Amino acid sequence: MNSSRLSSSVALAGIAAALVTTLAACGSDSDADASSTSAPSTSSAAADPFSVTRTQVPAAPPTPAAATTCPTVAPTVGTPEWTLNGATGDVAVTGSTDATAPEVKVGMPFSVTETQVHTLQAGDGPVVSPTATVSVCYMGVNGRDGSVFDSSYERGAPEQFPLTGVVPGFQKAIAGQKVGSTVAVAMTSADGYADGQPAAGILPGDTLVFAIKILDAAG
Repeated sequence: MNSSRLSSSVALAGIAAALVTTLAACGSDSDADASSTSAPSTSSAAADPFSVTRTQVPAAPPTPAAATTCPTVAPTVGTPEWTLNGATGDVAVTGSTDATAPEVKVGMPFSVTETQVHTLQAGDGPVVSPTATVSVCYMGVNGRDGSVFDSSYERGAPEQFPLTGVVPGFQKAIAGQKVGSTVAVAMTSADGYADGQPAAGILPGDTLVFAIKILDAAG
């Protein structure tokens, strides 16, 4: 089983901004210049693993309360909080804590035929609605090759976006959860990028795995 961890800065902002415009990592263009040893650098305009087109995003969505930060320290070795055998390969996820980032270990190639969501640690905040605007820390890993293609933990700062502007798998992972929860999702290509996302190294058919911490939600 190969380990995919946060390395150097990944342009999550690019992936996030594209999330809302193409996936959901809502970062600035300045993040696009950052490089990563474990994943190709992406630009905010081209690589948004979770968002859809900006025209589909509601105008002036409510803004969550200011969030804190996303820890950048790698987790210590421990028992995974979620293990899943896929149609091919397997994955083991350890969620983030207040002091450490998450870890996603992939037995490659990992794929699923149905999107699966697992609550790693339940929060005690309000339930997130399907149309909420959320503030989250997240890390995205490609099941095909184990690469980290987007990570707000790399940047050390959370991202905000409306759940109506992200790919279906990301919305399924967060809607219905409580604020404060850490969640993992293994999403099919159909719930992620059926046609791929070249700028993020995502090919058609790739299963994506996300480890998410829900910091806040509004709306």
